[in-house]
Amino acid sequence: MIEKTLTSLLIFVLAGLCEIGGGYLVWLWLREDKPFWLGVIGLIVLGFYGVVATWQAANFGRVYAAYGGIFIVLAILWGWKVDGFVPDKFDVIGGAIALLGMLIIMYAPRN
Repeated sequence: MIEKTLTSLLIFVLAGLCEIGGGYLVWLWLREDKPFWLGVIGLIVLGFYGVVATWQAANFGRVYAAYGGIFIVLAILWGWKVDGFVPDKFDVIGGAIALLGMLIIMYAPRN
């Protein structure tokens, strides 16, 4: 059970990095006048995100609902480490609540 949970969490993190990283490259291209090829790479990485999400064992609705919590936390971390945006206590509290919700949705024991 622990191995399956860790694998699932790693898949969520990889999917999040693909979505945020791909989106960031498109953002750089369109909003910060970076080269077109960055946008193309970003679109490819965003497409890979869609593939990575299918590696989860749960159904589509549960995976995408739970993924939201991971995305929120990764977006806060990305903004902090890549963009220099310093999260405040409300960012941290909100991220923790979202992560807790994700864990409940995905890994709560069910009959």
